[in-house]
Amino acid sequence: MGNPRSQKGSSRERELVDMFWGAGFGVVRAPASGSATDRALPDLVAGNDERYVAVEAKASASDTVYVDGDEVSQLIEFADRFGARARIGVRFDREDWRFFHPGDLHVTDGGNYRVKKETALRDGEDFEEVVGGTKQVRLDGVGDDA
Repeated sequence: MGNPRSQKGSSRERELVDMFWGAGFGVVRAPASGSATDRALPDLVAGNDERYVAVEAKASASDTVYVDGDEVSQLIEFADRFGARARIGVRFDREDWRFFHPGDLHVTDGGNYRVKKETALRDGEDFEEVVGGTKQVRLDGVGDDA
């Protein structure tokens, strides 16, 4: 059987595919995007003739998610070429998906990106914001379209 961690990631990516499809988006998942090709490919690409989103998706049972710097660079390159919004999607166990523009994430000394659960729940965009629905209400007044 395959790696349980990668199976969980694939399951979470399929969950996102279903969410985008349910929101009226066409969506494509690129399995093993990081290793399958030399070209920059995100985990998901979704669009609905008004909004296009390229997503690098990460799921974790811990309280911190790390994203490889090369994956983020490839996400940004693809999104720029495609005309999509680049987003890092993170999902912590028993929590909803939260999304970030790569420029809003903490960069580690090693050039990778880090998202803490507390930060994701407080500052991340919810799914409705990503697909162009109502902006979530935030007590601190933050809510611009990054």
